[in-house]
Amino acid sequence: MKSLGVWTLPSMEARLMLGVLKLNQLRILYSEPGVVTGDTLIDIGSGPAIHQLLSACESFKEIIASDYTYRNHQELEKWLKNEPGAFDWTPVVKYVCELEGNRGKEAEKEAKLRKTIKQVLKCDVHQSNPMNPIVLPPADCLVSSLCLEAACKDLTTYRIALKNIGSLLKPGGHLVLSGVLGCSFYMVGPKRFSSLVLGEEFLREALSDTGFIIQEFEVLIRDDNTDDSCDFSGKFFILARKEEAI
Repeated sequence: MKSLGVWTLPSMEARLMLGVLKLNQLRILYSEPGVVTGDTLIDIGSGPAIHQLLSACESFKEIIASDYTYRNHQELEKWLKNEPGAFDWTPVVKYVCELEGNRGKEAEKEAKLRKTIKQVLKCDVHQSNPMNPIVLPPADCLVSSLCLEAACKDLTTYRIALKNIGSLLKPGGHLVLSGVLGCSFYMVGPKRFSSLVLGEEFLREALSDTGFIIQEFEVLIRDDNTDDSCDFSGKFFILARKEEAI
């Protein structure tokens, strides 16, 4: 797999580039033959968004989106049903199509993703079965971005949540985990939200302790602090494989 390496960016560009680099890394990940593929992918904490799934629909037969809040479910369903008022993801879809070498095929990409997302489910990472009361067959891949650090109050809770979502994955399956390092808060408009501060060493230990083998650990480092809407120090992108059952 191609490596993103360690990058530094000024913070005024950082939030935009974090999203761009994640899309590019996902595109690279899913395009590598035999690396991350299978029948079923579950997205943990989808939010109201579909951008993180645009490349995945080329490698998986079925995608299950999930989120804790009903309002996010509503937004996803509006887009899936192509209803009036649904968010227009066309610029992002266009960018991903260009990354994949499929310029001008935005309509086909959206249609394929709509066909591949089979369910939008309630997800609570604090439950031993996050999809309770629904019991899903073990998936080939889990994707989660900027979810657990927002949902967990402390590092112990994070470890438990990581174990909980890992239960949805079959042995030998892959976890694609991305988020922010060193972040204690972020702003959404005028509202301030707390975030669990994560470090690389902790993430490596937590993944190992919950039965994952890290295959890639990429970091994008923030090199200044002029943007006060979020105090993150960097962004991480992890590919890990769940250990085989003995």
